Amino acid sequence: MDIQRIDFDSPGGLLTGLHAAHLAAYAHLPGPSMSLPSFVRMVSRGAPATVTEAWTVVEDGRVVAGYGLSLPMADNTHLGVLHSPMVVPERRRRGIGAALVGHAAGRVRATGRRLLLAEADASDHADGFALATGFRPSIGEARRVLDLRTADWGALERMRAEAAGHAAGYRLERWSGAAGPELHADLALMMEGMNDAPHSDDVDGLKWDADRVRLGEAMDVEFMQHTYSTIARRASDGAVAGYTRIYVDRAEPDGWGRQADTVVLREHRGHRLGLVLKLANLLWFREMEPEVERVITWNARSNAHMLAINEAMGFELLDEWNQWQLEV
Repeated sequence: MDIQRIDFDSPGGLLTGLHAAHLAAYAHLPGPSMSLPSFVRMVSRGAPATVTEAWTVVEDGRVVAGYGLSLPMADNTHLGVLHSPMVVPERRRRGIGAALVGHAAGRVRATGRRLLLAEADASDHADGFALATGFRPSIGEARRVLDLRTADWGALERMRAEAAGHAAGYRLERWSGAAGPELHADLALMMEGMNDAPHSDDVDGLKWDADRVRLGEAMDVEFMQHTYSTIARRASDGAVAGYTRIYVDRAEPDGWGRQADTVVLREHRGHRLGLVLKLANLLWFREMEPEVERVITWNARSNAHMLAINEAMGFELLDEWNQWQLEV
């Protein structure tokens, strides 16, 4: 089997072919699909402070399998992240998937790292494949969806007003699109706060600074991800306290909004800021993006506090996923 690397400087049709294979391999799953720009970003650019690779299996001129690999460079330098390992349905059960996992493990090992991370839907097939190829389970996740067409907007407005009464010492600021440079240091602090979210003991917290935020904001613009963000500040001194964001894919509008990170810094908890932020941002998002029909969000299944907020807002379970780890 010939597993060939994509040259990102001259990919030819391999990137688009890998995206087509991704769509075919994951067509059975509910929820939004990944647009070509979003997919290209994931496998060729990744997150700020990472190095990426993408590998393919080509048969009869068609990409039938492949994967992306991210190698963090600023933190978690002991691991690699396997993205969308895929085999098109008609080529499965021929050992291609296992060969891809072995190849990715070899690539991680060759860089002096010891751990490969992956995630998959919590189905018997995916779980069985992960266990058969040597992975061990890590964090459980869930996707939930809020249908904006049937949401009780009057109840959400009342919920926001009630929660805001507990957060009287804070003010909200919002912006659409990339954050300006004056916000980058604040957002770095927010993203550091995300390290409090449930994660595996084998994964370190991410290290953020203003430059890493700047790069991420620039990539959102480059790959046509339009964002709506709200931040909370303590009124007495302007200290940043919490943050949330929803984005839409301008490359391929599909009626879906994607809820991104929500965080309240530890010293500001107990004022219902998480609920205030999410409701305020959602109500604004609905006003600005009336054609969006649903919003999807991810959470660790052990994150009881955020799950309670989402369920109070009307988010309903779509499906469950598992994170997996492989010692290489």
